[in-house]
Amino acid sequence: MTSKVTKTEEQWRAELTPEQYKVLRQRGTEAPFTGEYDHTFEDGVYRCAGCGAELFRSDAKYDSGCGWPAFTVPASGEAVEEESDNGFFMRRTEVLCASCEGHLGHVFPDGPGPTGLRYCINSAALKLEEG
Repeated sequence: MTSKVTKTEEQWRAELTPEQYKVLRQRGTEAPFTGEYDHTFEDGVYRCAGCGAELFRSDAKYDSGCGWPAFTVPASGEAVEEESDNGFFMRRTEVLCASCEGHLGHVFPDGPGPTGLRYCINSAALKLEEG
């Protein structure tokens, strides 16, 4: 089981950039094709920008052309949580960091094999640990 990271909104605001806060804590979305990791393919681990939890690995990243970093699978079965998101007159599945409950992006059933999933994740929610 993943241990939960809890902080006050004041702590989150002090530790995150305005863009990270907007995405992670207010469920915002960065503009497509503007994120730092959209076209980054170095080896490493993508961690939560809010709490440092391991979320995705570079070997699961691919260029989906959607404008955001895309992954076929999380780093582990406990790395992320999913919730229904019915905002903006759409039915989507929101992806959250299992440790700090920060908003990461959404998952769609239009990805490549073997999972057929596309985890469409905001760069602002991630920090790449190369290696």
